[in-house]
Amino acid sequence: MNKFINNTKILLVLFLVLSACSTDDLEPTLAQDKSVEGSITKVANLESILRGAHDILTGSGYYGRDLIANNEVRSDNCFSNGNSGRFSTQAEFKYNENTDYIWNNAYQLIANCNIIINIDLTTIDGDQELGKHVQGQALILRALAHYDLLRVFGQQHASGTLGVPIVTTFKGEDLFPSRNTITEVKDFIYNDLEKAYSMMNSKFDASSSRIIVSKDVAKALESRVAIYFGDWSRAKDAAKKVIDTNNYTVAEKSVYVSNWAIASASNSIFELAYAGDDNLSSNSLPYIYRYPSDAPAGYGDVQVTANVINIFENGDVRKDILGYQNGGLVLRNMKKYPDTATGTDNIPLFRYEEVILNYAEALYEINNADTNAVTQLNLITSKRGATAVTTATKDIILLERRKELMFEGFRYDDLMRTGKSIDVLDATGTKTKTLSYPNVLFAYPIDIREINANSNIVQNKGY
Repeated sequence: MNKFINNTKILLVLFLVLSACSTDDLEPTLAQDKSVEGSITKVANLESILRGAHDILTGSGYYGRDLIANNEVRSDNCFSNGNSGRFSTQAEFKYNENTDYIWNNAYQLIANCNIIINIDLTTIDGDQELGKHVQGQALILRALAHYDLLRVFGQQHASGTLGVPIVTTFKGEDLFPSRNTITEVKDFIYNDLEKAYSMMNSKFDASSSRIIVSKDVAKALESRVAIYFGDWSRAKDAAKKVIDTNNYTVAEKSVYVSNWAIASASNSIFELAYAGDDNLSSNSLPYIYRYPSDAPAGYGDVQVTANVINIFENGDVRKDILGYQNGGLVLRNMKKYPDTATGTDNIPLFRYEEVILNYAEALYEINNADTNAVTQLNLITSKRGATAVTTATKDIILLERRKELMFEGFRYDDLMRTGKSIDVLDATGTKTKTLSYPNVLFAYPIDIREINANSNIVQNKGY
């Protein structure tokens, strides 16, 4: 943390703010000895910093590829064949403390959000109500970053109590923060999301574009976090808030596949925007899913396990996401994030279907006999060409989540939060061992450079 805060806190904002704004947006100079907050003179400046914060999420080292792919290759959905040497270390749980992963990206996002959150709106020009809305958006992104850090580096699945450092100020005095507990970080995330929801006004959310976090994302994320930690009443209430807006619909069977190639579909709550001039090319998520020798080419390291196709019944449109390459021998994700050539497809981070599944699971956990859980599950099966569910069980719910959310980075977390062991697969897809739950390998190591820079950071067990 000290390494990040000391070396990049000014330079990062210089880059993001100045690259996102015109010369009319900010004061002409942001010197290192000048308060960054003092250079923000109007609400429009906060909006520019917010756009820069969103941009951090799109990088290949964050949601643009690594966070999603890593969670797939460590699950029963996929493995890494090592074609280009990518994700084999992660898939085989051989990572060590020399691995950076998302630590710096997430704390960069948090730093930018803290600039927005801590501005006194009464000291700058512009619509004060809009300013509060933008601060609420920053609170959502700060909560998301802390959640991502917690689920990657927290010890909740490794028989420990440590989470990650909570950072609330951009230019704080504590440059050597210690790790907060899992419970402290979780409560902090909830508090940010509750505050964001109360501050934001939906009139500022663009209904036609889902590429900036909206008020609904606060509750969608809250339901996700609550499902992860088994806070079922909170999960139910948060999901219901999103459902009751009537702003979204479950994708129809006829458009389920094609929706992955269009922006801001009716089932999208929040997605990352990509365009031809900022795509990740060979570092993109689709490029790691597709086979190099067949059109449209790719690295193809992330290969689908052969038995995955058997979990879908014939007629289920979700099966159409899959396809074979390499002469019909290798099962692939072919239709989610389909634009391999340029990587310009948006990446949905929150879909309405996930919220429905969160709601169904919460209903079931609160009352196993609640028939509304079945009703919610069938809102999805009825639009997929799948057989209707007649009863709700935990296994059925998890299977529906697997089928609906496959290749989107959810499966590993679902296995973790339900205490499942993990079969480790080698480059041929062969099981080499089983990691029983809990396990020290289920918490990622913190980069040794961070440990060396901050003596207050405790490394996770086993590294």
